[in-house]
Amino acid sequence: MLRRSLAAALTAAALTTSLVACSNGDSSDSGGPVALNYWLWDDKQLPAYQACADAFTKANPNITVKLSQTAWDQYWQNLTTQLASGSAPDVWTDHASYYAQFVTSNQILDIQPYVDKDKVDLSQYQAGLADLFTKDGKRYGLPKDWDTMAVVYNTKLVKDTSGLDALTWNPSDGGTFEKAIAAATVDANGKNGLDPGFDSKHVKVYGFLPEWADGAQGQNGWGDLAVSNGFTYLDKNPWGTHYNYDDPKLAQTIDWFKHLIDAGYAPKFDKQSTLSRDAVMESGTGAFTIVGSWTIGTYLGDGAKQKYAFAPLPTGPAGRKTAINGLSDAIYAGTKHPAEAWAWVKFLGSPDCQNIVGDKAVVFPAIKSGTEKALAAHKAAGRDVHVFTDEATAAGGTFFLPITDHGNEVSQSVQDAIQSVVLGQAPTADALKKANDEVNGLLK
Repeated sequence: MLRRSLAAALTAAALTTSLVACSNGDSSDSGGPVALNYWLWDDKQLPAYQACADAFTKANPNITVKLSQTAWDQYWQNLTTQLASGSAPDVWTDHASYYAQFVTSNQILDIQPYVDKDKVDLSQYQAGLADLFTKDGKRYGLPKDWDTMAVVYNTKLVKDTSGLDALTWNPSDGGTFEKAIAAATVDANGKNGLDPGFDSKHVKVYGFLPEWADGAQGQNGWGDLAVSNGFTYLDKNPWGTHYNYDDPKLAQTIDWFKHLIDAGYAPKFDKQSTLSRDAVMESGTGAFTIVGSWTIGTYLGDGAKQKYAFAPLPTGPAGRKTAINGLSDAIYAGTKHPAEAWAWVKFLGSPDCQNIVGDKAVVFPAIKSGTEKALAAHKAAGRDVHVFTDEATAAGGTFFLPITDHGNEVSQSVQDAIQSVVLGQAPTADALKKANDEVNGLLK
């Protein structure tokens, strides 16, 4: 706590020099005080960004930032409503799944002229993130953080942890990943999934908890394994023009997940608890699942009821692959204070803010120094999270989630198709081909 407070104080002092220029040179037309509205959805990150806002205002006394936080679903509903009414916040936390529609609707500001004018160093960010929020030479945000995926497991339920750092997977027999899942699955009689007498109809502990409400991305499981099987979402990304959801490599992956259900290693889709996967893991009835680095606090935090550890994603036929996603901050195209909004966004994308965020160790900031601070904070707290950063820097080990127009419609169509498969309502190849035809029709 002392180290974090000291870092914040030192950062605030440094900002007096680094930000005063934007305060003087980018003042509002009125020359008076400006209040910016800034939205975000993660309550765990609210303290970090409040600290950033306080430091920013200390260096720019004429600009205050009011933070508003609402949960994920309500956040996007509120934002859509506010945009429609022309009263959106000046700046909001943006996500790759949503920003394409804002670009198409001309609702967010192109900040490339500001980036050029202020000579923002784009090389300071995690590789590839700086290009994620761009289109046709225009830029719609600066990278603020990143996340990768890993396997999380209950250390009490997973008896044999040898080999978990080098799991393998393939859609035919599931590799050592499926063997580990089977061994951790336990029926009402105490027999595991490797025992010939295992009762798949009466399962007490499921070896794996899949995520089926995962849109067209499958970030929390099927997407990572499908890419490790050689699947690619688009002809190019971002802003591709043709989806590949009819690829047999994806169908093979979905069939393997369905096989886990049929074998009793994972819960049936229509019998799943209404609780989240995190809650089911906390109840002690799930052994493995795939999660993002944003859940570190959930699984390794002081409030966790079970004991957990992270392992790398399994290596598939095409290697180990993890989705890497990053957030940015969007400026509302209709803001009355574009210069001040840019000053805030530039600060959010700077080491001055991202080092503060890193010290809080909730997410991995996009700037490398912020990531190093986050790792140091986790290590000091006794949390082993190196798998996430190892995967982020592995050569050829990451991929970006698909970004195109009509992202919401694409996600719903593909999710509906995959859910119909796991419910046994449609053959995998047929359902995915139908969905692929639908989503590609949207892009014509």
